[in-house]
Amino acid sequence: MSNIVIYTIDPTKITSYTIGAMANTKSAIKTIRRITRQTAVNKSRKARFRSALKKMNLILDKKNKKDALAYLPKLNSELMKIAKTGIIKKQNAARNISRVTKKINSL
Repeated sequence: MSNIVIYTIDPTKITSYTIGAMANTKSAIKTIRRITRQTAVNKSRKARFRSALKKMNLILDKKNKKDALAYLPKLNSELMKIAKTGIIKKQNAARNISRVTKKINSL
């Protein structure tokens, strides 16, 4: 009688990236902590950028010029705030606002 052992791999414990060496100085440990916090902030800001554009695109899809013109200053403000912090480049924000404005004018 042979003892057959079947090994299974738990996919939740396998990651798709390799973990580098741990930080070994006090300042490096603090930097990792700071970067982790900043990454969370940047992700939420980028999500606000995407959701603002999606909201405007929904308004444009409905062909509602009045609502689009009312939301345009809010969109402009939101994009420029995000561009100011460096999450997206200023030209990216300006390009998006320009495209949206052209779409509104064509309605």
